Amino acid sequence: MNTPAHLILGAAAFARPDAPRITVAALFGAIAPDLSLYLMAGWHLLILGTPPEVVFGQLYFSDAWFNVFKVDNSFILWGIALGAALYARSGWAVALTGAALLHIALDFPLHHDDGRPHFWPLTDWVFESPLSYWDRDAHAGIIGPLEILISLGACVYLWTRFQGWLARGAVTLGAATQIAPGLFWVFVFAQ
Repeated sequence: MNTPAHLILGAAAFARPDAPRITVAALFGAIAPDLSLYLMAGWHLLILGTPPEVVFGQLYFSDAWFNVFKVDNSFILWGIALGAALYARSGWAVALTGAALLHIALDFPLHHDDGRPHFWPLTDWVFESPLSYWDRDAHAGIIGPLEILISLGACVYLWTRFQGWLARGAVTLGAATQIAPGLFWVFVFAQ
């Protein structure tokens, strides 16, 4: 799934209007499994000037990056962390680890040839799904719109739960990040 969808769904599942610390933890957990990708890709693209086709065509699939991805995308490690959070009865830690696990659970069936080893350290096996959220050859034309609809439904849910202008502004921004790319491509291809 796209990062905005992870943030929206993580917030819908774990954020609480009366607990800002839990809400922030849920948002951080929702992005945590992709954080290493953003940091490594950002470093290469913005600092080192590495061409995007090298970053996403070679480095993304390299052993070095794979070794990082298997840690931050592990059901096993995040599951242990959730168990510890539940044992400690820590609301913010449950929100963080729960949102990270939700992220991984949503990514698992939606990565065709770019998946992660979600069961590390038990195995380096990578599930090659027949579905993809971005690859049109793997049904992204169906998955993409479904992702948008589910995310917008979650935005409506968040809008009703959070009353403050800052929270509602964030929800509106989240909805816009889901809608805008689709509208952009419709406009581009309509020409």
